Amino acid sequence: MKKLIILTGPTAAGKTKLSIALAKAINGEIISADSMQVYRHMDIGSAKIRPEEMQGIQHYLIDILEPSQDFNIVLFQTYAKQAMAEIYAKGKIPIFVGGTGFYIQSVLYDIDFCESDEDTALRSELAFIARQKGAAYLHSMLKECDEKAAAEIHENNVRRVIRAIEFFRQTGTKISEHNAMERQKEAAYDFRYFVLTDERQRLYKAIDRRVDLMLENGLVEEVKKLMDMGCRRDSVAMQGLGYKEIISYLEGECTLDEAVCVIKRDTRRFAKRQLTWFRRERDVIWIEKDKFEYDDEKMLHYMLGAINNEYGNREHI
Repeated sequence: MKKLIILTGPTAAGKTKLSIALAKAINGEIISADSMQVYRHMDIGSAKIRPEEMQGIQHYLIDILEPSQDFNIVLFQTYAKQAMAEIYAKGKIPIFVGGTGFYIQSVLYDIDFCESDEDTALRSELAFIARQKGAAYLHSMLKECDEKAAAEIHENNVRRVIRAIEFFRQTGTKISEHNAMERQKEAAYDFRYFVLTDERQRLYKAIDRRVDLMLENGLVEEVKKLMDMGCRRDSVAMQGLGYKEIISYLEGECTLDEAVCVIKRDTRRFAKRQLTWFRRERDVIWIEKDKFEYDDEKMLHYMLGAINNEYGNREHI
């Protein structure tokens, strides 16, 4: 099977720097596994890697869409497979880098999302309910038909909530059950799945620092420009952490300090959910930064050993 490397972990863990060193060491190229970095003009709030940080390493799935365009798991899977084909054709190894675990899983296990014919009337009805009665009410509808899916999908992710309800009404099957069956598939690649993380309090401090830096670098101005371009609060692109909260500030619904507090709080909660997701995954190799004394060279050396099978069975790493 073809080699595939994954470097993931919670937001602000430090994946970017390590990913560049890894790509150089194994003749790899990087595919972004992030739901926001696909969008142009959304650089600060998405913590997008800058061209000078890439150090000549080719990156895929960054700046490929306008903020007015929708992006979802099915599109990610399609674009990611195209990128992988390009990388393999060069004789190089694809490295997925990013914190969206479901995106990574969709490619690793070649998940079939069973995209049935779109029921426009039903989708419009559910979207109308969300607008009229709120995301929490729509989420409660999902909980009634698929409690497990409701636990996995945040109520603010209205698009995924609608898709889960739609799937149940179309097929009579819970989308959580369908996805669980898909997850039992064997991986389609010879892979190494690294999760970079840190002690909880250090990670939270890094998140707070990152948010402060985003404000210093012009996050408010970036959101203003996006709104001037016609981006609405309910558009898919504006659902990323940091964007909708700044819109609330710009529209006078809260102070800037209140918006920043919400961004920090929700980002910490997001990191916690990410870690919960990665703990459920199979064959994961944890890279806990404190155990490597925060030495990037030591972490890289360990990863290369795992890639070269120096430790035997992955389950024992």
